[in-house]
Amino acid sequence: MPKVTQEYMEARREQILDAARRCFLRDGFHSTSMQDLFAESGLSAGAVYRHFASKNEMITAIVEENMRDVLAMAHSVAKDRPSSSIGDLMADVIDIVRVKTADQNIAGLSVLAWSESLRNPLLAEQFADLMKQMRSALTDVIREHQRNGRLTRTVSAEAIAATLMCTLPGYILQLAMGDTESLEGVPDALRALWPDMAAS
Repeated sequence: MPKVTQEYMEARREQILDAARRCFLRDGFHSTSMQDLFAESGLSAGAVYRHFASKNEMITAIVEENMRDVLAMAHSVAKDRPSSSIGDLMADVIDIVRVKTADQNIAGLSVLAWSESLRNPLLAEQFADLMKQMRSALTDVIREHQRNGRLTRTVSAEAIAATLMCTLPGYILQLAMGDTESLEGVPDALRALWPDMAAS
């Protein structure tokens, strides 16, 4: 039997997740069965279960993929772009969400995942961990800005990070509802609301 390459395994995994995204967006989590996922992916039950033991694992994988780029952006700013303003960081995050929504409708999937997490303790725990990672990365960036005098120290970095994190779900919800026209100016507004204090 020929050896299965890592590239092949990754391609099959992505094929399954693409099928899951389509099914979840079309029918919701509860109405989507594993049989639906087998049929949508065009793979056998064994091939799907080789990668995911349940729908919950697929949901978690999709949420993790959605947040990976956002986390990477926050870490990148902390490491490679420390002089970028907080407004620039948030605008970049918004741009990632917009692009990925156009490509994979992550806004719609995020709203579905949030609602599912209200009844699924395991998913809620995993979702909370991902949000904690993102809040931590953002807090690190804010602390660096405070040390450099680019952001006020009168409020804790944690509180500022939590406040900025509150803006993201509102944007995602409006995007999921198809309200793209009124959201066009959001990145510029974020830059204006949280400018680089050192440059102002």
